[in-house]
Amino acid sequence: MASISLIGVSITIICLLILHRFLFKKPLYRFFRISWPVLGMVPDLFLMLHRIYDSIVERLESTELTFLFKGPWFAGMDMLITADPANIHYILNSNFSNFVKGSEFIEVFDAFECALLTKDSVAWKTQRKATQVMINHQGFQRLSMSTIRSKVKDGLVPVLNHIAEEGTTVDLQDVFRRFTFDTSLVTITGCDDPRSLSIEMPEVESAKAFDDIVEGVFYRHVKPRLLWKLQKLIGVGIEKKMTEAGAVFDRVCAKYVSARKEEIKRSQGINSSVESEDLLTSHIKLDTTKYQLLDPINDKFLRDNVLALLLAGRDTTASALTWFFWLLSENPNVMTKIRQEIDKILPRSSSGQEKPSYDPMEHLNKLVYLHAALCETMRLYPPVPLERVSPLESDVLPSGHKVEANSKILIFIYAVGKMRTIWGEDALEFKPERWNSETGELRHVPAFKFLAFNAGPRVCLGKHIAMMLMKIVAVEILQNYDIKVAKGQKFEPNTSLFLRMKHGFKVTINKRCSS
Repeated sequence: MASISLIGVSITIICLLILHRFLFKKPLYRFFRISWPVLGMVPDLFLMLHRIYDSIVERLESTELTFLFKGPWFAGMDMLITADPANIHYILNSNFSNFVKGSEFIEVFDAFECALLTKDSVAWKTQRKATQVMINHQGFQRLSMSTIRSKVKDGLVPVLNHIAEEGTTVDLQDVFRRFTFDTSLVTITGCDDPRSLSIEMPEVESAKAFDDIVEGVFYRHVKPRLLWKLQKLIGVGIEKKMTEAGAVFDRVCAKYVSARKEEIKRSQGINSSVESEDLLTSHIKLDTTKYQLLDPINDKFLRDNVLALLLAGRDTTASALTWFFWLLSENPNVMTKIRQEIDKILPRSSSGQEKPSYDPMEHLNKLVYLHAALCETMRLYPPVPLERVSPLESDVLPSGHKVEANSKILIFIYAVGKMRTIWGEDALEFKPERWNSETGELRHVPAFKFLAFNAGPRVCLGKHIAMMLMKIVAVEILQNYDIKVAKGQKFEPNTSLFLRMKHGFKVTINKRCSS
């Protein structure tokens, strides 16, 4: 009888909240301070789902950048949410050894069990060191640049030209996601271009499977642990969909692994130090005497790392590019400045082709204002909106908040870039100039204020390549095309592992006249 009464009270509270919201139109974040009986803050969270990120921003700004979210009783959803740079520096750097992913994180991300993403302690150090060597390898750097430029020439340009000629509307977010999927898959696995970005815009089986896995992982974050584990056990809902997607990716990845192993056998004894090398090949060739904790013979180890690298390489840069071009459409003065810089640094011949002496790395590094605009985009719309950690031992954060061992801490990256106390009264404005010094050079901003590439020992290993990719794509589009945003759209972030536009980014495209 007591449990029935509690359920009745909970339903009454939710009904009262809904009535108050829609009859009196009160800002929802005011309710976010209240922990209700049994349900904690979940009723308020439910009512704020349509604008959850901005609601949490408002809550953080009213509580000196940190507050405790209380979930339902016994659901294991309590967590400390923070956007305080002092806390972030403490967690991600100065006391890094005490803050780990934790066992629950590994359960949620079990599709990536053997990958760097889920590792802590010695295993993390070993695998990160190996991954860093692979990414910095000249062969991989060469493969990355050639793949990106080839995909621009043979994928992006034909698609944009076709759209311009047909006069049709396209979802630019989908274009960017297809672009980064193709480039990531080629550089990670060494496979042929899957051509998901082509005029036909086909559905690629592995891309769909990857999306389903990512969706499943996200829902595990917002469901009680017992619920999603029960769904997985009996095979229903999103858990069933995730299992089926995992089987598809297993089958597809097995082909990539088999092909790479066969290629390595054929090339034994041949000096390949100057050749391009994909990351899967590098993983297979790992020296186990040097990296004893790693298991390159195990196909699951290889599969999980392919999946994790794809996770890191696709949606992050696609997200940044999408928000970048939307912000340019809202700030045409910034677009003009970027185009002026591009025209100055990368002059075109009368035929519209690049000069023979064009050196992409050298010239792209000179595009300081473009770099600043991309950073400003990721400040306001970070591709990964949050970071989750757990303390090994009880601790006290610089803000004075005590955290128990194995509790959850959510670093709300999305909020960090919007805090007036961190960035000033103009924090919500798109101002690339804030990244440039008086001499026109890039201004250093501490990673604990700008977390788009994480911070401390876990800072993103692919940061340089990601920035180069975005610059190459931005230059190609801004030099050769005009993008017009379709009317009647609502631009808001989707609640997901990555900060995508919820409704896509519909645009029309026109070719620019050569100057």
